[in-house]
Amino acid sequence: MRIQIERRVMNRQLTIEQTTANQMKAAGHFPAFSVGDTIDVHYKIIEGDKERVQIFQGVLIAQKGRGVNATITVRRIVANEGVERIFPLHSPRLSKIDIVRRADARRAKLYYLRDRTGKSRRLRDQRRGLKGLEAALAATDTIGDQADSADAAAPAPAAPKREGKKAKTK
Repeated sequence: MRIQIERRVMNRQLTIEQTTANQMKAAGHFPAFSVGDTIDVHYKIIEGDKERVQIFQGVLIAQKGRGVNATITVRRIVANEGVERIFPLHSPRLSKIDIVRRADARRAKLYYLRDRTGKSRRLRDQRRGLKGLEAALAATDTIGDQADSADAAAPAPAAPKREGKKAKTK
């Protein structure tokens, strides 16, 4: 009896997986994007008997779900108001996604951007991000090694004194 129940559950699960596999888009359909990237989402809008593609450009602040249920949340600012849209990745209305700018994010969800305004809303560009910082540090280490051998022959100049802020009196 128990074996028959397990077979039914397995068959049901297999049918669900096969059905959802037919509805999913191919693995290479979208470019590899991550949270923090600025992307263009091309979404088909149907108005009456007309169909057009609308482009929604914004920062990808969240990715959720997997398989057919995978969604992305994109945020943009329109007339000083934040607008967020949630797009199902495997929707037939989602025609394509373009990456405008890549950015480094240290979090999986960037919901804190909702509270930010002005320059604090910007994310660090990936070219200048942590990877660029590591490359710059590596470059200064090699330059520093060369300078150390030159500094051994000549004494270092004395550093100028820095005066601190004076205490305020009332």
